Amino acid sequence: MSAKRGMTLRAQWLGRQLRELREAAGLKLPEAGDYIQRDGATVSRLETGLYPARTPDVQALLDLYGVADPHKRGDLMKLATEVWHEGWWDGYSGNLSKLIVDYAWVESRARVIRSFDALAIPGLLQTGNYMEAVIRQTDTDPSLAPSGARFRLERQQILAAAEPPRIEAILDEGLLRRPVGGPAGMKEQLERLLDLGRRPAIDIRVLPFASGAHAGHDGSFRIFEMPEPYPQIGYVDSPAGGIYIEAEGVDRLMLKFDRMRSDSPDPSESMKLIRTAINEFESSAEGDHVNPRA
Repeated sequence: MSAKRGMTLRAQWLGRQLRELREAAGLKLPEAGDYIQRDGATVSRLETGLYPARTPDVQALLDLYGVADPHKRGDLMKLATEVWHEGWWDGYSGNLSKLIVDYAWVESRARVIRSFDALAIPGLLQTGNYMEAVIRQTDTDPSLAPSGARFRLERQQILAAAEPPRIEAILDEGLLRRPVGGPAGMKEQLERLLDLGRRPAIDIRVLPFASGAHAGHDGSFRIFEMPEPYPQIGYVDSPAGGIYIEAEGVDRLMLKFDRMRSDSPDPSESMKLIRTAINEFESSAEGDHVNPRA
């Protein structure tokens, strides 16, 4: 166990619930601090997630706040344990942004991952060649590209778990046409989509050009359906970095997802669109080998 942990989503979620419980109990920060033999400023840092709360402190605060419901206590103590739990993702905290490391943790805990993508195949579904081509173009620091590729490949291990999350992915048809990694590399990527689409826990749909205007014109996003005690989480990509969303924001993303799912053909028909794109890239790859002087 690490002796020191920085701010994480887990610490922020736990801290927020501790603050709500303290306020509901009508107690001030110094009163909570006295009870756990710390000052009010330290309790404030626990509540903001700047310093992760340790499990003995959480247990003592729950006693102080009068939390008797065993289910509620169990959920909060589970979250307190998770705050200090180390996973494979923590090994990348020195190389990659904390936002991305948090993303892997959320992904590893989700029961269902729903996504809409218009600019790149989602990381969980990428081939190594496609992944490297994307990272080369999008990483501002080329020296981090190897770590980024290894990180994505490790994330994909959840697909091989005994109980993998359900994946519901909607892909804009434009993703099938852009030759990321060249025609041969893109053909390999599309064949991987066909292979993954055969798995019972993976639902891949293509939002066709023919659907016209759709609910996803403002960008790609993820929706993570989480088990208790975690909130439901949305994640929106932006050029400046990802943004995590909760509560009503997740509901709005779900409405968008449902509309686009209604506008997309079912998985079997979507596989036909992918096969058509494969045939086109196969022809392009064969054309690349034709001798222009022949």
